Amino acid sequence: MMIKKFISIIKTLRFTRWEHRSYAAFNTLHREVKIGMLAASYFICLGFMNTFAQTETDSITNKIRLAEVQVTAHRAPSLYSEVGRMITVIPRSEIEALPVQSVQGLLRYMMNVDVRERGPLGVQADLSLRGGSFDQVMILLNGMNITDPQTGHHNLNLPVDLNSIERIEVIEGPAARVHGPNAFSGAINIITATSKQNKVSANVMAGEHGLYNAGATLNHNIGNTTSFLSASKGGSNGYIENTDFDLMNLFYQLRFHQNNEELNFQTGYTTKAFGANSFYSAAYPNQYEETRTFFSSLGFETGNVIKLKPSLYWRRHHDRFELFRGGSNAPDWYTNHNYHLTDVYGGNINVTIPWSWGKTSVGGELRSENIWSNNIGNELEQPLEVPGEEDVYFTKSYSRTNTSLFLEHNVKIGNFSVSGGVMANFNSGLDYRLNWFPGVDVSYWVSPRVKWLASYNQSLRMPTFTDLSYNSPIHVGNFDLEPEEAATIETGLRYVSPAISGHLNGFFRRGKNLIDWGRPEGQEEYTTTNVNEIDAYGVEVMATIFPSRLGLPFVEKLEAGYAWLDQDKKPEAGYESRYVLNHVKHKLNVGVQHKIIENISARWNFLYQDRVGAYQNSTTNNLMDYSPFLIADLRLTWNHKTWRVFTEATNLFDKEYYDMGELARPGRWIKAGIQLKFDY
Repeated sequence: MMIKKFISIIKTLRFTRWEHRSYAAFNTLHREVKIGMLAASYFICLGFMNTFAQTETDSITNKIRLAEVQVTAHRAPSLYSEVGRMITVIPRSEIEALPVQSVQGLLRYMMNVDVRERGPLGVQADLSLRGGSFDQVMILLNGMNITDPQTGHHNLNLPVDLNSIERIEVIEGPAARVHGPNAFSGAINIITATSKQNKVSANVMAGEHGLYNAGATLNHNIGNTTSFLSASKGGSNGYIENTDFDLMNLFYQLRFHQNNEELNFQTGYTTKAFGANSFYSAAYPNQYEETRTFFSSLGFETGNVIKLKPSLYWRRHHDRFELFRGGSNAPDWYTNHNYHLTDVYGGNINVTIPWSWGKTSVGGELRSENIWSNNIGNELEQPLEVPGEEDVYFTKSYSRTNTSLFLEHNVKIGNFSVSGGVMANFNSGLDYRLNWFPGVDVSYWVSPRVKWLASYNQSLRMPTFTDLSYNSPIHVGNFDLEPEEAATIETGLRYVSPAISGHLNGFFRRGKNLIDWGRPEGQEEYTTTNVNEIDAYGVEVMATIFPSRLGLPFVEKLEAGYAWLDQDKKPEAGYESRYVLNHVKHKLNVGVQHKIIENISARWNFLYQDRVGAYQNSTTNNLMDYSPFLIADLRLTWNHKTWRVFTEATNLFDKEYYDMGELARPGRWIKAGIQLKFDY
């Protein structure tokens, strides 16, 4: 009887509070925002819907698998069992077990995710999905689009560290009709750890090369209001010359819920200063960068049957890039560092109407992207002083406005689910030329454990400001670039059971006007060009086994994943491609988690990568193919109710390898830390 009652309770669980939305606040540089503009962006534009599909819950809920969790992979809330997309969720329990210290490090283990890091703690990394470039992935923080229009190098400038994150959701493949333009090859949504339980935590970590990180979080509830506050500070002396860094994060989130209404506010600030060894070229190894990022967003949801979700947001990013750090040993032609400031603000609204034939969602988004710079854009009539700098002025600027309208319908008939929709988009950078991007997702439960899924989606990406007009001694932008376009079809099977889960998925993508930085043999400058019609093919297989549920309590978890990707276009002899023709062809990840003694466990991870592409050796000027590599990471964790102690070693066997030009990746790096957490 107790077992039947327990199963009955589990079947009724719905994690409805795991829905998140994007919210907004307006601000500009030397501009006024009229009330009419504010109202237009509020009522014309569409609110985003997060990506969420749960394959297992975290340790707090005893890892009970829930097939009927409510998800928001479409514009209307849907159950996980209805979603026809390949979605992966990394829960808090997995975050705490893996030998990682940043979002970038965590995503490195995901199939079809390519992460090229410049250091730990998220100091800087380029992130791509399914062989695309780092500019083609949309990054969301609690559902808000924080993608940087200047360059994808800044997309992961997050105001939260890993200890403040509850889960990460990865949607593979085009997501334009759900999240808007620039979700070209996928989207990643990072969710912070708000809770209905009052709690406080503090953590400290230290390691070799002067590495340290310290932070704290507070989650407090008063009536229907939840406040979440986090702060962290970290840095390192660097693992090789000019890889030192210093960073700080501050974040606050407020959620108010009453009856059928919910208010969400979030704001964050992050600073980074780091030695950017060989960032753009090994010819200049002493590069340096400082960034400051602030964002704020506000959103509202109301309605019992018909759901109305408006939101507003603002993001400002400051960047100082030094080709010669501090100006030391700079040649005569180098007269100034690069200074950039980007302002992104917008609003959106989403309306979901349920009726007898399913759920229909309509809405739109208005987004303004602006940059002031001394290197990027068109000449200003009047120079503007750079905030926070003395006797330095912006001499150029560029602005564009993007408007998107959405329509989607979802229907479920028995075990069969369909979600179809279209995004209409026009951008001032394209003379407001109208583009249509349709898509459809289909899923069918073949049996209680096996689901078939398939989808077809089109996507768009506008060139970044760097693509259009960034100029340096070795880089030349191109204002005549066309936006990237792609159509992707995929299908797969997912298997779910209490002890074993996994999936097999394949896709085909036809890309048009893909943007690449490259240079022919003998040419010094990298230039941006559109590369026409590149076909990409990919296969992904993943399996997770919980031996403890099969009577083997010593081994808690086994997982193995393999991804293969290829493209039909290869670089011409002597041509060096920085992004489009440079991707991971083979990726294999194997993870083992097992107990050592009571409350002490070990997590091993083995990662193999084989990258297509080459880089130019700055000494010989010869093109060097990337060599495949195999690295191992290990974490030992001692868990207690109120504390957790860990020690870890990344690149355990001190393997020498390269995956970003001539920048050598860190060798063995040992770290240790402790986290204290209390409910009150």
